[in-house]
Amino acid sequence: MHRISDILIVFFSLALSCWIYDAVWRGSYTTAVVVAISLLVMFSTQNDLYRSWRVFGVFKELLLVFTVWFYVVTGLLLLAFVFKATEDYSRLVISTWFVLAPLMMSVSRFVSRNVLYFLRNKGWNTRAAAVLGANEQGLQFAKTLNDARWMGLKFVGFYDDRALTRLNVKGISEITGKMDDLISNARSGQIDSIYITMPLRAEARTQEFISRLADTTVSLYYVPDFHSLDILHGSWATVGDSAVISIFERPFHGVDGWLKRFEDVVLASCVLLVVALPMLLIAACIKFTSPGPVIFKQRRYGINGQEIEIWKFRSMTVCEDDSNVMQTQRCDVRTTPLGAFLRRTSLDELPQFLNVLRGEMSIVGPHPHAIIHKEHYRSEIHRYLRHKVKPGITGWAQVNGWRGETDTLDKMQKWADYDLEYVRNWSLFFDFKIFFMTFFNSNASQVGVRRKDAHPNLRGK
Repeated sequence: MHRISDILIVFFSLALSCWIYDAVWRGSYTTAVVVAISLLVMFSTQNDLYRSWRVFGVFKELLLVFTVWFYVVTGLLLLAFVFKATEDYSRLVISTWFVLAPLMMSVSRFVSRNVLYFLRNKGWNTRAAAVLGANEQGLQFAKTLNDARWMGLKFVGFYDDRALTRLNVKGISEITGKMDDLISNARSGQIDSIYITMPLRAEARTQEFISRLADTTVSLYYVPDFHSLDILHGSWATVGDSAVISIFERPFHGVDGWLKRFEDVVLASCVLLVVALPMLLIAACIKFTSPGPVIFKQRRYGINGQEIEIWKFRSMTVCEDDSNVMQTQRCDVRTTPLGAFLRRTSLDELPQFLNVLRGEMSIVGPHPHAIIHKEHYRSEIHRYLRHKVKPGITGWAQVNGWRGETDTLDKMQKWADYDLEYVRNWSLFFDFKIFFMTFFNSNASQVGVRRKDAHPNLRGK
């Protein structure tokens, strides 16, 4: 249905554009429609646009719609340029067409999904789904099926050869049957889909089950227990003919990396234009109130563990950067009176926007610790993976009250938990949220004391 509707939309959206601008339909527009439909069929096939979207959210489908249409538009423009046919078309008509077509395709998908959601709530267009493996992984997957009724997958029960008393999984009160029962129900057509949530160590039993169902029409899926691996930005990939999944991966690569860098350059440039004069005044005050350099430079670790030199306005009487760096403490005697004010207001961080322009730091990211501290904590703290991204001027930990002194392993673990949550959930919106929250959290504790509204349970999220 979507194949047919998309082809009709390509035609009617161009006709609507002509009608809006009172343009006469000419043979050139017919040619454009035919070429656009041909490109749409080709690119949609390559990108698997018309597969079943039953278990996928609408926004993932819409993203692919816009991606395919972008390829179509690019192909049309290239062909028009090569054949010098750009003068045959109204720019307003074509531009409107390029916008209307994907919007109308998106609307058609919203409508069809709402119709299907209504039908599935009434019990139509549903598929019976069973879970093989009565464990925590299976319980979580069954909850996903029950919560996402729009998928039209009706959970019918857990199947496991082990007795319920042996399983002892909180939340599972009943076992529908054993593996043989599941095979029998699948062969009789009572079950449409089976999701295997057996642990990785049960490979032999899983292989046996799969081979016994090889001659049936049931849809069989394996849900790997990758949660036990504590994956960071996991994704499927292929190396030659082998399928692999990343466990520790950088979140900023490809287009995301370019967007992150673009965000840093634009925001840092705007901030420096605003604070240039205040920075000169701060530099002059530092020079006249205490001996020593205006800028404090210290080696820290950047992305991929590379050493960088970060800049800050000097707020102390010392400039330590060796193996005996002492963390800043409350009422630190090394802090100058002006330095105390700069640290309290975070104005000492302003020179780091120059580090951002140089590409060594990001505006938002894990706070860079001194090298000696990072070497110590990376061996003591679980998942100390802050080196996977560029360090930031501000971050998720800071806006939640974790700043300044971290004199215990527990405090540093909490800090690292927030940084890990940021790396897991990064998005441009998340960056902007943290950036603007920074201005409203300037008075948050600077000695590692947790704010009342800080995240209650990062490890369980």
